[in-house]
Formats: sequence, C-alpha cells, structure tokens
Amino acid sequence: MTGDSVKHITGLIGSVILAVFIIGLAQSISTGFAGFWGGLPFWVISLFVLSLVAYDYWDQCLRRRKK
Repeated sequence: MTGDSVKHITGLIGSVILAVFIIGLAQSISTGFAGFWGGLPFWVISLFVLSLVAYDYWDQCLRRRKK
C-alpha cells in the first residue's frame, strides 16, 4: 500500500470511530437525566466538532494540492 492509501483508510476509520462515540454520547445524554433541552448544548458542540473532523479529513486526505 502506498502512503496515501494508508492515510485515507486510517483517517476514515478514525473519523468514523470518533463520530460513533460522540453521537452515542450525545444521544445518551439527551435521553437520560438531562433530557432533550439539557442535552441540546452538547448536541450543538458535538455537531460543530464533527464538522471540524470532517473538514480536517478532507483537507489532509482528499484535497488535491498543487506540487
């Protein structure tokens, strides 16, 4: 495997694992004691962080750079 394909695969696996963990945590907080309104700020922060993760994956792995 080349370095680029390893970067694509590991970046995707790491991003998916992080997304599953954060979405599961947010869902758990919202359905638990905090309720929907108590968990809403965590959802907003979680979605912002996941958008940063997606942008970083795109920036590091998928974007074509001029050489």
